[in-house]
Amino acid sequence: MNPNPATPDPVGGFALLVVALALAGAVVLGVIWLAGFLAVRPAPADPAAAAAPPAPRFWRWGAPLIDPIAAHLAPWLSSRTRFGLTERIRRAGLESALNADRYLAGKCVAGLLTAMILSVAWSPAGIAPPSALIGALALGFLLPDSWLADRVQSRLRAVLRELPFYLDVITLAVESGLNLSSALAQAADKGPAGPLRDELERVLRELRTGRLRAEALRAMAERLALPAVGSLVSALIVAEQQGSALAPILRAQAEQRRNERFQRAEKLAMEAPVKMLMPLLVFIFPCTFAVLLFPVVGRMLMEGWLK
Repeated sequence: MNPNPATPDPVGGFALLVVALALAGAVVLGVIWLAGFLAVRPAPADPAAAAAPPAPRFWRWGAPLIDPIAAHLAPWLSSRTRFGLTERIRRAGLESALNADRYLAGKCVAGLLTAMILSVAWSPAGIAPPSALIGALALGFLLPDSWLADRVQSRLRAVLRELPFYLDVITLAVESGLNLSSALAQAADKGPAGPLRDELERVLRELRTGRLRAEALRAMAERLALPAVGSLVSALIVAEQQGSALAPILRAQAEQRRNERFQRAEKLAMEAPVKMLMPLLVFIFPCTFAVLLFPVVGRMLMEGWLK
């Protein structure tokens, strides 16, 4: 023990120096590890996907953090999980712009971002409780799944809505003397922008690269996973193999798809009153009763009946 308090203790100063050097070394090592972690990037995309649409906005903006996490997650991702994620991404039409590794890394980043937002919002009241942080982390992790499911459903609805028009264009082109490939090219050129047009353009690109037409059409049916598209592709392949006329088959398919679209519209119209019942009971009826009963209750209070 130092007898003179005014004299600095060399042992204590040496200990403080060692602690400071240890902290500085830990910071340097952490920075080096973080730089190495962020420097890793996933394997480059397939050059054949150059015409693919860009990745979703969240994955583009978060690429400096998402790509390193995806590269580190890739060895730990099981084949079953990878297949399931790839199938969902393929049905959303994003398989050329987003793979399973980057999608899972984006989910992790979304969870961390949600937890950070909750911590910042909770900071005036102190430190957020662990249960709230875990809930925010789980919510952010599941939000991309909800977004992907909505994208799949909207894409399938758009395909079913556009299919009769494209079938009419293909039928007119075939009846005018064009073959099926030229008719598909005319439909992709004249049709409205949408997922079905993107699929037809992809089929045409595959045909130009030398892929068989039957294989390209089957691949499109597998990507869309719709019974209507599968039935159409099967009918076209069978007719082509048997040498049958394509125009009557296409016209029958167009008429059937149009009837199915009308039936879906009728079904939605019949479901509308049932879907409106809960908002009516929760929001509309209480407000209506409040407006109607307010004068009556006011009059009863003035008369003294409710005293």
